[in-house]
Amino acid sequence: MSPGSEPRRVLLVEDDSLVAMLVEDMLDEIGYAPHDNPATVAAALTAVAKGGFDLAILDVNLAGQPVFPVAEALDAVDIPFVFASGYGAGGLPDAWASRPVVAKPFLLEDLEAGLAGLAQ
Repeated sequence: MSPGSEPRRVLLVEDDSLVAMLVEDMLDEIGYAPHDNPATVAAALTAVAKGGFDLAILDVNLAGQPVFPVAEALDAVDIPFVFASGYGAGGLPDAWASRPVVAKPFLLEDLEAGLAGLAQ
């Protein structure tokens, strides 16, 4: 981030509140601004419609619901995103296999690397 520029705002779609708090702290530490934390597909779709963020992190499984409708909505409005999954890239359907994935559990450095390619 260049001096005087605003931090990139990140939509965090995560259903585990403890994980969300940890990731929000990580985002702050690496210079991103947490924007919102919808925990369901419906709430995430509403957040995408409202906008106001630059990037997104998508937990692949939201309480048993796949997050892919949210990925489609983000793709439609050209907002870059990274998947977060305990299954790594192997947990993605073929249609999304080329998208970046941060494997859970991840370290600060993993999150930073996953977002770095999106924030350009």
